[in-house]
Amino acid sequence: QVQLVESGGGLVQAGDSLRLSCAASGGPVSTYSYTMGWFRQAPGKEREFVAGITWNGGRTIYDDSVKGRFTISRDNTKNMVYLQMSSLKPEDTAVYYCALRRNFLVLIPMMSNEYDDWGQGTQVTVSS
Repeated sequence: QVQLVESGGGLVQAGDSLRLSCAASGGPVSTYSYTMGWFRQAPGKEREFVAGITWNGGRTIYDDSVKGRFTISRDNTKNMVYLQMSSLKPEDTAVYYCALRRNFLVLIPMMSNEYDDWGQGTQVTVSS
């Protein structure tokens, strides 16, 4: 399995920005078929999809709640995935998880059970 480690979370005020990073290691040399996703889970709520990106083509998809505010990107040479978050809102408060799907799908998966490997999460707290 691939090891995923998230970083970059913290406590910020509404309107601030944060960039989350996800470092991937231990997997196959080729990650061209991989899909990377960011999920988040707030207390008492189900884990929900935030954004996804394909390794080879860089296609992206976002949940409507973050579209226009968040940007997912990847650096293939560094095996890194990023989530740039801007105009943060209190409702963005959650533990953010990086996830990896090994088998490629044309449509980027948006359900947590469609991903194979997970990081431990990083806390993002947005105060009003």
